[in-house]
Amino acid sequence: MNKIKFLLTTLLIAGSSSVYAQMDASIKLNEVMTNNVANVQDEYGEHKPWVEIANTSFTTYNIRGMYLTTDRSVLDPNMSVPERIKRMSIIPNGEVRTNLSGRQHLVLFLNGQPNRGSLHLNVNVEPGKPVWLALYNGNATQLIDSISIPALEPDQSFARIANNGTAADWEVKSDDRVTPGISNNTTVSESKIAKFKREDPHGIGMTVMAMGIVFFCLALLWAFFTVFGMFMKNQETAKKMAHQQPIKPITKTVEKTMEVGHKTGVMLKEGFDTKGIDREVYMAVIGLALRQYEDDIHDVESGVITIKSKDTDWDDEYSQMTQLHEAFIPNKPNAPTIPTSHKLK
Repeated sequence: MNKIKFLLTTLLIAGSSSVYAQMDASIKLNEVMTNNVANVQDEYGEHKPWVEIANTSFTTYNIRGMYLTTDRSVLDPNMSVPERIKRMSIIPNGEVRTNLSGRQHLVLFLNGQPNRGSLHLNVNVEPGKPVWLALYNGNATQLIDSISIPALEPDQSFARIANNGTAADWEVKSDDRVTPGISNNTTVSESKIAKFKREDPHGIGMTVMAMGIVFFCLALLWAFFTVFGMFMKNQETAKKMAHQQPIKPITKTVEKTMEVGHKTGVMLKEGFDTKGIDREVYMAVIGLALRQYEDDIHDVESGVITIKSKDTDWDDEYSQMTQLHEAFIPNKPNAPTIPTSHKLK
């Protein structure tokens, strides 16, 4: 019975160790920057070397208790665990950001100042110099991942391309292609939001852009209402001119012409619909319409009657009395005799 219990305990421990070993293998060194001049800043606003660790699995895994080191002497298999731990820097407990979900990334600072925060490790990296970096499991006995980093220019990074762990799958990335905190595979590009946050951490660019958009919209509104006001003003002026007296006769003439044309069209349509009227009738209808048009449409008179005077001599006394004078001239033959009683005294 005791042998069975011992066997089951051994199998359980072995299975757990195998599971943890598989989980440890999904944790990778993903990107490293040893010469940080104008890239990621820490909580104190300083630019320090950093390393990005990635969880390549789809399950959550906490990397607390793992070790990072740049000392190649830990590769000695005869070195004791306590001695190896002295040459390493542990990822501290009590930090929620070390609990990596599937495909998540975490940036740790390699500044040799662990007292500055839980993400600052006691690992010294000299800028501009090649360095070897290794990741060990929580027992400080199993090497999970390691990489030899070449000398990098300012703000360059050394990043993984694939996940099979060979040195050929790493590349040097220029400062405009560095992707701290996100996937850096060649098939995945950095999002615009992440790039904007990285390039404008204080939001100055966003503020200037927002104010520029607001002022641009205000300028567009001003231009629109200015043009619209000018258009409405001109339209109102055109309406006033249309109602002035000089063009009323023309308007009346046009209305009368349209009325005559409409009547003619109606008469012709009725004639075509009956289909029994001959061509002379159509011609007569058209003639009547034209005659009516000539009678109704004429020049616009001014309304002023002009009378020229003519001398008719109707009030000339001499001309009116000529016959009478000639009738009573003395000694004229056949002249009438004036009675005595009518002679002047």
